[in-house]
Amino acid sequence: MTKTRRISGFLGLPFVFWAAAFIIIPLLMVVWYGLTDENGALTFANIAAIAQPAHAKALLLALLLSLLATAVCFLLAYPLCMFLVEAQKTSNSFLTMLLIVPMWMNFLLRTYAWQSILEKTGIINTFLTAIGLQPLRLINTNGAIVLGMVYNFLPFMVLPIYNVLEDIDKNVINAARDLGANGRQTFLKVIFPLSLPGVISGITMVFIPALTTFVVSSLLGGGKILLIGNVIEQEFMVAYDWNLGSGLSLVLLLFIIINVVVSVISERGEEELRRRKSDAEA
Repeated sequence: MTKTRRISGFLGLPFVFWAAAFIIIPLLMVVWYGLTDENGALTFANIAAIAQPAHAKALLLALLLSLLATAVCFLLAYPLCMFLVEAQKTSNSFLTMLLIVPMWMNFLLRTYAWQSILEKTGIINTFLTAIGLQPLRLINTNGAIVLGMVYNFLPFMVLPIYNVLEDIDKNVINAARDLGANGRQTFLKVIFPLSLPGVISGITMVFIPALTTFVVSSLLGGGKILLIGNVIEQEFMVAYDWNLGSGLSLVLLLFIIINVVVSVISERGEEELRRRKSDAEA
């Protein structure tokens, strides 16, 4: 037993080194720069800078657009997942593959593709012009950014919800229908509550990258719409103010931690509720 544990510990060393080099050390560097000034003195001014009008506006806009993108992803993903679960196995595999294949392409290339579609001389406006309609202003708008977020992050919502729906015991659903529940009651009282762990995971997996993104807003917003991710990027790459960039990153990290904590608490609450129901039925 001891030998097995030693072997397991030895096999885990590469991950420990990887986590230290690419997660722990960079995070500690961000904390250090965020809590110090250019002279290395302790300060909270970098974090307090989030209250500046420009920074606060970028943060609020990022929160608004990421919440909107998360909601749209959920509204698209849940019906799609229910359809995939009910579809025949061959159709299910084919449709799932169609959803996953775009993820094999580089994130930048996928976003550039939407840039060429939405721009003034892009595919949509070229078609509108060809049929005698006025071109629309699609690129460099909040809607374009949300569209880019939804397209890039939708699979992150679909996969966890699909996995949970696929694992629901069909006998539970049949039992609800045998007891007189109609389709709406079965969904609201059986299917949706059982799928909440997947929904919560999907929301977390979409909201966090949507909140922190700067590539989508840079390409589809044309640099005219700044989210908090763009502000942080500019502080690091343009102004070379690592202290302020790190301080703003810590504020963003706080929102991410809150999101993860709420998700974990919700999942534990759902597990506890299911356990109590199982004990009561027993």
